[in-house]
Amino acid sequence: MKYVIGVDLGTSAVKILLVNQNGSVVQEISKSYPLYQEKVGYSEQDPNDWVEQTIAGISELVAAFKGNPEDIEGLSFSGQMHGLVLLDEDNQVLRNAILWNDTRTTQECSQIYEKVGKDRLLEITKNPALEGFTLPKILWVKKHEPHIFNQARVFVLPKDYVRYRLTGELHMDYSDAAGTLLLNIAKKSWSREICEKLEINPEICPPLVQSDDEVGTVGKQIAEVTGLNVKTKVFAGGADNACGAIGSGILEDGQTLASTGTSGVVLSYEASSAKDFGGKVHYFNHAAPDVFYTMGVTLAAGYSLSWFKETFAKDISFEELLADVDTVSVGANGLIFTPYVVGERTPHVDANIRGSFIGMDAAHERKHFTRAVLEGITFSLNESIEIFRENGKKINTVVSIGGGAKNETWLQIQADIFNANVVKMESEQGPGMGAAMLAAVGCGWYPSLKECAVEFLKEEKVYSPNPENVAKYKELFKLYKEVYSKTNQLNERLMKYRK
Repeated sequence: MKYVIGVDLGTSAVKILLVNQNGSVVQEISKSYPLYQEKVGYSEQDPNDWVEQTIAGISELVAAFKGNPEDIEGLSFSGQMHGLVLLDEDNQVLRNAILWNDTRTTQECSQIYEKVGKDRLLEITKNPALEGFTLPKILWVKKHEPHIFNQARVFVLPKDYVRYRLTGELHMDYSDAAGTLLLNIAKKSWSREICEKLEINPEICPPLVQSDDEVGTVGKQIAEVTGLNVKTKVFAGGADNACGAIGSGILEDGQTLASTGTSGVVLSYEASSAKDFGGKVHYFNHAAPDVFYTMGVTLAAGYSLSWFKETFAKDISFEELLADVDTVSVGANGLIFTPYVVGERTPHVDANIRGSFIGMDAAHERKHFTRAVLEGITFSLNESIEIFRENGKKINTVVSIGGGAKNETWLQIQADIFNANVVKMESEQGPGMGAAMLAAVGCGWYPSLKECAVEFLKEEKVYSPNPENVAKYKELFKLYKEVYSKTNQLNERLMKYRK
């Protein structure tokens, strides 16, 4: 039996999967690393932490592997998007990586619109200028840390740096490059026009490759440390959302994914770059060759639930926290939560908005608040589904992955709010499985990702919408959408009191 490894480099941990030729996950290792939040809106990590924990995880996985390490034929990656890693002429890290959920770059987004033009930016990149993207972070370092910027020879994204440390080869795939705001999405090339207008040397952009391209093999020193064979092929991999789509079988028109990780994503397959959503949702290159996907983002999806647990239920498990939410009726007894605890992206591009519990009274217990958090996260995801539907997309089935797929009540809430069948996968590995599938196709096990998906991916259960609940949630969704417009000015005025 042959095997591949899928490395999913997330925001809180790296998850490493060993997958055999039947698509079964033989082993799974997770290694966490710290997040540094020096100020409000700042979010950074040390790239060397990613490398150390990835190597430690692979070493642990190989040590426990009962077979011959030579049978592990390939390795590929999924990675958190947008994070800026700046390297000097010796490819040494110049500063901590600025992450996707860092919101310090509002002025730089304005600068991009001023220099490039909003319409022209959408023509080239098909995306608006948002704080989370990579280009505003580059401009922030250029302005605030010129001594560092002047040493920068190249920038890469998180998984690209880890891959470089394993292989000695530096590349970026199209699906991750699409999230930098420097890629011409349709032409699949770096935009010299954007670089020149913002006075950035285009040479700072790394070589571009396909997600299933072989970009090297495991270096000798890494092989000695991890136990992998030096002939183990390494493939470029893709952005976490693109890999999550592959690992959920989102490989044809009409297929849609709802992923609840730290952030939340609603992603839909697009066969071409021809559609125009006016920047309301993201439009990126897929990790599948020569196709695309559109995507709406909730900045704090799973993070809202984690925040709630850590703040109000620290001493119990997530399972205990969610154990009695099924006893709470639709609408959490008149309580609405908006998950804007770190700002929001879709449909409100607003770094200053903050979350709310609306409708609290003395009758509410912790279970009501928990249910309201689940519903609020799902309402936020539904705003993206609403945009897709308003633009003519038919969404009858949604594959749910991540934290939102680990609880039956939450899966039913999604079916009722989305008014669609919600599918739970048999092996719910999302981005890590997508990375493994890219390695499997790269190794020649299957001629295409679609054929790989037939073998690797199986449905476990389908949750159908309850018509009575659908009707109630439609009314509640209208109320939920009103909260933003009625609190955004209040939040602006509260800004000066935040530390």
